[in-house]
Amino acid sequence: MLKHLTINNYVLIEALDIDLQAGFSVMTGETGAGKSIILGALGLLMGQRADTGSIMPGAAKCTVEGIFGIEGYDLQALFEENELDYEPTECILRREVAANGKSRAFVNDSPVSVAVLRQIALRLLDIHSQHSNLLLENPAFQLSIVDIVAGHQDLLEQYKECFARIVEAKRQLKELEESLAKRQSDEDYLRFQLDQLDEFKPQAGEDEELKQLQSALSHAEDIKVALSTIDALLNGNDSEGGVGAIDALRRSSQTMQQISKVFPAIEDYMNRLESVVIEVKDIAADINALAEDIEYNPSRLQQVTERLDNLFAFEQKHHLSSSEELLALAEDIRTQLDSLTSSEDDIQALRQQIAKDTEQANKLAAKLSSGRTKAAKQVEKLVCEAIVAMDMPAARFSVNVEKHAELLPTGMDDVSFLFSANKSMAARPLADIASGGEMSRVMLALKALTSKQTHLPTIIFDEIDTGVSGRVASSMAQIMSQMSSGAGQQVLAITHLPQIAAKGDTHYFVYKEEEDGRTLTHIRKLDEDGRVTELAHLLSGTTVTEAAKENARQLLSEKVKNEA
Repeated sequence: MLKHLTINNYVLIEALDIDLQAGFSVMTGETGAGKSIILGALGLLMGQRADTGSIMPGAAKCTVEGIFGIEGYDLQALFEENELDYEPTECILRREVAANGKSRAFVNDSPVSVAVLRQIALRLLDIHSQHSNLLLENPAFQLSIVDIVAGHQDLLEQYKECFARIVEAKRQLKELEESLAKRQSDEDYLRFQLDQLDEFKPQAGEDEELKQLQSALSHAEDIKVALSTIDALLNGNDSEGGVGAIDALRRSSQTMQQISKVFPAIEDYMNRLESVVIEVKDIAADINALAEDIEYNPSRLQQVTERLDNLFAFEQKHHLSSSEELLALAEDIRTQLDSLTSSEDDIQALRQQIAKDTEQANKLAAKLSSGRTKAAKQVEKLVCEAIVAMDMPAARFSVNVEKHAELLPTGMDDVSFLFSANKSMAARPLADIASGGEMSRVMLALKALTSKQTHLPTIIFDEIDTGVSGRVASSMAQIMSQMSSGAGQQVLAITHLPQIAAKGDTHYFVYKEEEDGRTLTHIRKLDEDGRVTELAHLLSGTTVTEAAKENARQLLSEKVKNEA
């Protein structure tokens, strides 16, 4: 329950600090006094959008803080899920909105996101405004009422998880099937490309090797003549009979050796020259071997040229620039063709999963449907009893559960509430024929019905009595009072009707005062005399008469009698 509320610098509230009581409380005040401002501040605690225009002029920020008693409401798992410190008896929610537009949220003094604040607040507090009656027009809300009464939330969550898996698997299946169909249409072309590449057998580095070989074969005669000339110069067997380079180097080395004994300084050069002789002899031998291998071979040159031309043609065809890229292309095509088989396997696996999950979903949906059918009868009975008690003796209320052949996100059922205010009129969808006052009474009956199952600590009714008479209001107040005692909820009703205000265990009065040229909103808890005066004011208007006060005392005494 909401034990304490603090509001600072919010609209017309400079400082509000009040304890709130358990049971059934009422809040009254003239139109414009600030009741909606207090609700707006509570809306901030529930994660609603922050508006800097709500900050009192001149203030740096506004703050709203609520202290909630949470013992017995099984919130520990929710706190642990959000990595928050859990105190088993009390929880503090706080929201701050700065003038620069920044908003901060706290749970037990730990900073949290607004989403986390909202998640926790929705487990602690429910504010039912006049606009909430519009929910009765929403089929999803009507279904949720039946599900709450059925008490099969775990079963519903299992179904939703199963249905979500089916939806996701169908999405994946569609993508795979479309992708496979496209690749299968290209399969023949891919295989044709791969056959060509496999037949051609490109080799890594083949481009450069063929170019070098082509160049050598194209200039074979010139190369052979040049190599022979080099051989002759090195070995001294040229046509002019001159001394070869190797022989000249050898003689120089021998001459150095002859003087080395008398001229030691020459030994280093002699050793170096011997190394040169050995290296040149090796070069000469290699040149001779190259010369013997070189021959003009037009047939081989043609083969190399054709291979190189074909390689270039393949590269041009596929917009590539090397044999390595051709090899990579062949591997990619092979992978694509292999994936056709794996995709077919994946598609088959998805189809089997969908069939399995659909079978499970149908079983879960059947259980949900059975529970809803039973709960619908219970909703009909209890709502009818409640609206009859609220001065609608001829009204009829029924719940229609329509089954579908296909699975829906919440099962296989559509739920609609049917209503008739008179015996002579056929029941029709509630939203089509119910007046505002009738909608309010039906909504209150539904809230009373679901209050135990929702296990919500605090519920606030904002003028749910709009459009009803005094006698009906008294019955509505009785139901709200029973909610606070039977379901153990803290119920607060904001009202203009004395018949409801008199039924409260605690009465809060909201008022405005002029202070230093400013209009400020305040709230106070009324004592017995204060309640009499406020009820008399609600009964008689601006002028409070003694007769009105006596009437007010009578209303309060009737509350005491009913409790006795």
